This record gives sequence, structure tokens and C-alpha cells, in this order.
Amino acid sequence: MTDWAGRTAVEIAAAVREKRATPREVVADHLNRIERLDGRVGAFREVRAEAALAEAEEVGARADLGELPLAGVPVAVKDNLPVRGESTRNGSAATPDTPAGDDHVTVARLRAAGAVVVGLTNVPELCVFGTTEGVHGTARNPWDPTRSAGGSSGGSAAAVAAGMAPVALGNDGMGSLRIPAANCGLVTIKPGHGVVPAGLGDGDWFGMSENGPLATTVEDARLMLAVLADGLVDGEPPRREDSGVLRVAASLRSPLAGVTVSRPYAGAVREAAGMLMKAGHQVRRADPPYPASLGLTALTHWTAATSVDARELDRRLLAGRTRVHAALGRRFVRTVATGEGRNGLREHLEPFFAEHDVLLTPALARRSPVAGPWHERGWLRNVAANSAYSPFTPPWNLTGWPAMTVPFGTLPSGAPCAVQLVGLPGSETALLEVAGRIEVLRPWRRTAPGL
Repeated sequence: MTDWAGRTAVEIAAAVREKRATPREVVADHLNRIERLDGRVGAFREVRAEAALAEAEEVGARADLGELPLAGVPVAVKDNLPVRGESTRNGSAATPDTPAGDDHVTVARLRAAGAVVVGLTNVPELCVFGTTEGVHGTARNPWDPTRSAGGSSGGSAAAVAAGMAPVALGNDGMGSLRIPAANCGLVTIKPGHGVVPAGLGDGDWFGMSENGPLATTVEDARLMLAVLADGLVDGEPPRREDSGVLRVAASLRSPLAGVTVSRPYAGAVREAAGMLMKAGHQVRRADPPYPASLGLTALTHWTAATSVDARELDRRLLAGRTRVHAALGRRFVRTVATGEGRNGLREHLEPFFAEHDVLLTPALARRSPVAGPWHERGWLRNVAANSAYSPFTPPWNLTGWPAMTVPFGTLPSGAPCAVQLVGLPGSETALLEVAGRIEVLRPWRRTAPGL
């Protein structure tokens, strides 16, 4: 009997299209793995075992099975995106336990492509913080269960890294795809604004949040992005006319003043830069001109977005850190809504990207915090922990430009290290090309060892 858990989405879909496997047996294999492992990982808030098997049978009976790009592929969905028939709790006790009437458009696109939703994954309350824990569970890094999987798409990342789903759907408002992907050894891409439908809360965090894939390979990430971005030419992002030599800027400078980069993450950037140079790209050391005000701009947008999301909720049911975050943000909502801060940052950084096609940075400054009840700890302690380990992700939500993370090497603990790639709007394919080159030159084990 073939073991489908741990296989890539591309491998699974090909096997199902060619009738070497049925969607039901693929889904059943992954559900068995979830049952065996998730008690230690905490990836899922809700597992759709019975519904997923029924939906797998429906996929297997489709007349167009041989044409489906994600035929029979199990997918995990972040618990801030509606899935028909399931409640959307968004990591909180304050949200209603009411089944959604319809799928979010991204979920609908995945299902139309043949994917089967096996469950909804854990998030921190209202997807605010860079660690995933709360009333619905704690998501741990399968490579090092003593550490947080990251956040806010932490459950989705943990599910894929543990082989409980080959791909997962998440979203990123301040690094919420890239942070857990970097922690868990995954490939992800936060697409540029408008490439994939957002539809996240009231205003998509002022346009900063984007939906995107979590995968174990660049090929799977490219495939899932093509499905999510429905309608792009030939099913994938448009390619550069001169997609040969790219101008790559390698930078170790933290966007947040005073945050230092640990040796493994700095070493990963240096080694990746050397590899890309040997592969024929033009690589040089160059730091983006991050403004001194960037930290304040990020904080005002981060808190204001939470304030908007919390407006209709009973604040008595929110965790203390969430209440403080939302209360602080209320005073910034009007200012943030003008878009002046984000426009100013784009204008400040655009000249740098006129000279460089891709920016290469550390994905994180250091490994994730120890897994634990961060939702019971103070607001300042949470913000300090988040800022100290993930200063490199927020600028690219503020600009709305595409950014992705790719596994690269290991930390002393044996857990994954990673680098980040950033480009201007429309550069998704260029970023995927660079990520693919890195993947070839520095292969990474797809799923975490036995838990």
C-alpha cells in the first residue's frame, strides 16, 4: 500500500489524475497521520474527517478529474477563512460558533481545482501575533516541539511540516505566512496586492493582508499560487521578458533599529548570496534605506488593524494582549486609513528597487520563542518577543509588494533556517525562479522527522 502522507501536491495530483490513487485513499492516509500526530503538534482547531472523506469521493467521481491541477490533494485552511459548513473562530472565544454558508473565494478556487479541505488550523486570537496559541490550542514547530510554530498561520505551517497535509492556505498581514514558514522549513509566498483575492475581515488590514500558499517545495507553492490567482496567463504568474540574470541585493540590516541578526540567519544570507552569484546572477551587498520611523509606522498599522477587527466583538471575551493591542490601535485608525504612511514608505523604497530586481534578507532574526501560553502573558512582552525575532517581514505588507521565504540550512538545534526574497509588484515569478534555484543548490528535507 502506498503511503501518500509526505508526498508533494504535484505528486499526489498526478497520481490521482492517472488513476494510480483515489482521492479517498489519499485523504484517508492524511487523516490517519493527523490522528496520530496532531495531539503533539496542535496544528488543527477542527478536523473534518467525515466531511473530507465524503468530499474526496465527490472529487473522484468528477468527469474532469483528469484535468484538475489539485486532483485529490488534501489542503489545510487557516481558521480565519470561511469554509462552508464550518465555523470560523479566528483563534478567539469572542467569535460566533456559527457555520459559514459559503466558502471564501480562495477556498472555492482550491476545491474547484480538486483539493479536499481536511481541517481548519489554529491561529492566535484575531491573527495578531507571531506565535500561535490561545483558547483553541497551541501550534508547535514539528522540527522542535519545544518552540512555537510561529504565527499567525502557525497551525497551517505545522500541518504541512508534519506531513498532515501537503499544502495549506494561510494569509499574511505582518509576516503571518513567512514567519511560520521560516520556522517550519516551508516555502511560502505573500503575493503582491491584488494578485490573489483577500477578503480578510473589515478592510484586509488596510490592504496589508494577502492570502497565499504554504508548501514543502517551490513547485507546489507555484502550483497553488496559480490556482489561488485564477486567470493568470497559462496558469502561472507572468514571466519577466529578461528572466535570465537578476540583480540581487543581499542585506543583513534589520528594518527595526536595535534588533540584531543571529549568526545562523546572517550566515544563510551570505551563503545564499554566494550560491546565486555562482549561478550567474548579479549579487551585491546593499541595504534598503529603511526610514527611522518604520517601527512606529508598523506598530500603528498593526494595532489599528486589530482595532477594526475587534469592533463587533465582546471585549470581555478577548485575551488581555488582544484587548490592549486593539485599544491602542483605536487612536490610529483614522490616520492609518488615509494610506499616507504606506504611500510614503513605497516612495522611499522604490528607488532602491529600481536598481535591484530582488532583495535577499534573513527570514527571521532568531529562532521562534518557546511554545507556551503567550496569550496569557502581557502585551508588551508579546510585542517585544515578536519584534525581536521577526523584524524583516512587516515592511513588505506596508508596501504591498510580494515577498517569500525559502528554507536554507539549519539552526544549531537542527530546526530549519530560512531566507526572505522581496521584489516589486509583478515580480512573483522572478521570486519563485530565485527560490527554485536556491532549492536546487541547497535541497531541504520536505517534512520533519518522526515526532
